[in-house]
Amino acid sequence: MRELVLLTEPDCHLCGHGRSVLDGLAAEGLLSWREVRGGDDEGMRLSALAPPLRPVLFDRDGVVVAYGRLSEKRLRKRLARAVA
Repeated sequence: MRELVLLTEPDCHLCGHGRSVLDGLAAEGLLSWREVRGGDDEGMRLSALAPPLRPVLFDRDGVVVAYGRLSEKRLRKRLARAVA
Protein backbone atom coordinates (compact mmCIF):
# COMPACT_ATOMS: atom_id res chain seq x y z
CA MET A 1 0.00 0.00 0.00
CA ARG A 2 1.26 3.45 -0.87
CA GLU A 3 1.47 6.10 1.88
CA LEU A 4 0.74 9.69 0.87
CA VAL A 5 0.81 13.04 2.67
CA LEU A 6 -1.76 15.77 1.99
CA LEU A 7 -0.53 19.30 2.73
CA THR A 8 -3.47 21.55 3.57
CA GLU A 9 -4.25 25.08 4.71
CA PRO A 10 -7.15 26.45 6.78
CA ASP A 11 -10.21 27.60 4.80
CA CYS A 12 -9.12 25.66 1.70
CA HIS A 13 -12.19 24.44 -0.20
CA LEU A 14 -10.11 22.18 -2.46
CA CYS A 15 -8.58 20.53 0.62
CA GLY A 16 -11.97 19.11 1.61
CA HIS A 17 -12.39 17.64 -1.86
CA GLY A 18 -8.89 16.14 -1.64
CA ARG A 19 -9.70 14.51 1.71
CA SER A 20 -12.83 12.94 0.20
CA VAL A 21 -10.93 11.55 -2.79
CA LEU A 22 -8.20 10.09 -0.58
CA ASP A 23 -10.72 8.66 1.90
CA GLY A 24 -12.46 6.84 -0.95
CA LEU A 25 -9.24 5.36 -2.31
CA ALA A 26 -8.09 4.41 1.20
CA ALA A 27 -11.42 2.64 1.84
CA GLU A 28 -10.65 0.47 -1.20
CA GLY A 29 -7.23 -0.37 0.24
CA LEU A 30 -5.36 1.40 -2.56
CA LEU A 31 -3.42 3.78 -0.32
CA SER A 32 -3.01 5.20 3.14
CA TRP A 33 -2.72 8.90 3.77
CA ARG A 34 -2.29 11.49 6.47
CA GLU A 35 -2.87 15.21 6.60
CA VAL A 36 -0.24 17.80 7.44
CA ARG A 37 -1.24 21.41 8.02
CA GLY A 38 0.87 24.14 6.45
CA GLY A 39 1.52 25.86 9.80
CA ASP A 40 3.04 22.77 11.46
CA ASP A 41 6.80 22.16 11.43
CA GLU A 42 6.47 19.36 8.88
CA GLY A 43 3.98 21.45 6.90
CA MET A 44 6.39 24.38 6.67
CA ARG A 45 9.14 22.04 5.45
CA LEU A 46 6.85 20.56 2.80
CA SER A 47 5.57 24.03 1.82
CA ALA A 48 9.10 24.97 0.80
CA LEU A 49 9.03 22.11 -1.74
CA ALA A 50 5.49 22.67 -2.98
CA PRO A 51 3.70 24.78 -5.56
CA PRO A 52 1.63 27.56 -3.94
CA LEU A 53 -1.79 26.04 -4.74
CA ARG A 54 -3.26 23.85 -1.99
CA PRO A 55 -3.76 21.03 -1.33
CA VAL A 56 -0.51 19.35 -2.35
CA LEU A 57 -0.18 15.57 -2.31
CA PHE A 58 3.27 14.10 -1.66
CA ASP A 59 4.56 10.55 -1.74
CA ARG A 60 6.58 9.26 1.21
CA ASP A 61 9.81 10.49 -0.39
CA GLY A 62 8.55 14.10 -0.51
CA VAL A 63 7.88 14.09 -4.26
CA VAL A 64 4.81 16.06 -5.38
CA VAL A 65 2.18 13.67 -6.74
CA ALA A 66 -0.62 16.19 -7.36
CA TYR A 67 -1.85 19.61 -6.31
CA GLY A 68 -4.98 21.72 -6.50
CA ARG A 69 -8.19 19.85 -7.26
CA LEU A 70 -7.24 16.18 -6.90
CA SER A 71 -8.51 13.92 -9.68
CA GLU A 72 -9.57 10.48 -8.49
CA LYS A 73 -9.14 9.11 -12.04
CA ARG A 74 -5.57 10.43 -12.36
CA LEU A 75 -4.63 9.14 -8.90
CA ARG A 76 -6.01 5.69 -9.76
CA LYS A 77 -3.93 5.61 -12.95
CA ARG A 78 -0.82 6.73 -11.10
CA LEU A 79 -1.34 4.13 -8.37
CA ALA A 80 -1.84 1.41 -11.01
CA ARG A 81 1.43 2.40 -12.72
CA ALA A 82 3.27 2.36 -9.39
CA VAL A 83 2.11 -1.21 -8.70
CA ALA A 84 2.86 -2.51 -12.21
